[in-house]
Parts: sequence; C-alpha cells; structure tokens
Amino acid sequence: MLPALWVAKTGLAAQDTNLTTISNNLANVSTTGFKRDRAEFQDLLYQIKRQPGAQSTQDSELPSGLQVGTGVRIVGTQKNFAAGSLQTTEQPLDLAINGRGFFQIMQPDGTTAYSRDGTFHLDSNGQIVTASGFALEPAIVVPADAQTFTVGQDGTVSVTIAGNPAAQVIGNLQTADFINPAGLQSQGGNLFLETASSGAPQIGTPGLNGFGLTMQSMLETSNVSTVEEMVNMITTQRAYEMNSKVISTADQMLSFVTQNL
Repeated sequence: MLPALWVAKTGLAAQDTNLTTISNNLANVSTTGFKRDRAEFQDLLYQIKRQPGAQSTQDSELPSGLQVGTGVRIVGTQKNFAAGSLQTTEQPLDLAINGRGFFQIMQPDGTTAYSRDGTFHLDSNGQIVTASGFALEPAIVVPADAQTFTVGQDGTVSVTIAGNPAAQVIGNLQTADFINPAGLQSQGGNLFLETASSGAPQIGTPGLNGFGLTMQSMLETSNVSTVEEMVNMITTQRAYEMNSKVISTADQMLSFVTQNL
C-alpha cells in the first residue's frame, strides 16, 4: 500500500506538468509563429523481484518473472514544428516563411536567435527590427524616401524612390534551417537558440535547397489546435483523478489495517 502511494504521487506530478504544457499551448493560440509542445512520459525504474528467464527448476525457466514499477515521469517536451496557417495582413513589413527555415534575429549581446515570427517594424534609422527592437539579419535599412517596399519570394528586398520608378535592391533576406529544429532552445519572445542537439544553422536563400519561400504581407499563425488541446486537457484531468483515486484507496486500506489489527 505504501509503494502505491508513492507511485500514484509520481502520476500526479507528471500529469500536473502535462497540464502546464497544455495550458501554455492554449495560452499561445494567438501567438504568431508559435509551435506547440507535447509532454513525453517515461516509466521509472522497476524492482525486479523475480528475473524473467531465471531457472525455476533445472529444466524450466520463468516465462515472465516478477517486475514491479515505481511510477512515471516527464522525460521531455517535444516541440512540433508543423507549419501554421498563413494569414494575409496587408502590411508590407509582415513576412512569413512558407516551408522550412527561420528568420535570423540579432540580439543585444551580439548572438543570433531564430524565429518564425515575421512581425517586423522600422526603427528610427529605418532598419527592419522585431517588435522587441532586435535587428533582422542580414541588416536591411529602408531609405526614408522609399515609396514602396517589396520582398520577393527568394528574399530579394527592393524599394522605389520618389522620382525614380525603377526598383532598387537594398538587400537580400537569408533564412536559417536546422537538421533537428526540435532541438532548439525556446527562449521566449518568439525566439529560439542554437544548441548541440539542433546542430549548426544552415544559411540559405529562400526557395533554394529546401528552404521555404518568403511571403510578404502575410503572417504564420500558431499551429496549436484548440480542439486537440481541449481533448488532451480532458484526458489529463481524468488521469489525474485516477491517480488521486489510487491515493484515496491506499489510504482506506491502510486505515482498515490500523483499525482492525
């Protein structure tokens, strides 16, 4: 009965973490470029009381043995990088990547972060920056007298100047990709950081060598499915209740023993 209490306790802790993951997904259902997480469970060590395959007699062996589990834990969270829907915004500085790739963002400390959030703005110098003021890499500065701003599907950035109808290329947007995007470290602020698990970034031109196209005046919405998350939340709630019931049952059994023996 006492081991059952501890096993059920691990179940409660794991389901609590699972619910936290689900709630974070639902909280970010409207976050641009957000990628949902999935909690991954793993059973804990087993107490081997009778080894499977051990000799029960000289001529026979145990077919299954006796193995008692000690509970469960959350071993990790898997980031799902499935593409979200593309939403038209009619804002020329809004960009989306249709396919694989990340925007490169220069952080204040000089390191590069990566993002699927293409909500960009202009700072006081005309440089393209994120909503937090971090510069897009490679740096692109829009002239103050620019009349139009255009980003091609291959990342070519061009403008037209008053009095000159010919388009002028002012930069080329490059995106980064990783062999294992799920290994990126989530930093918050819609940013990811490179890790040993993600591998080194591969920089390329949008639309070439498997890199996604850049789509202007569009944003990638969150890939969270509210219906799926609600179903997961109900399942988690029921699993939590069942583990709570185990604790209640074990308590009743211990109470019976203490009162009748």
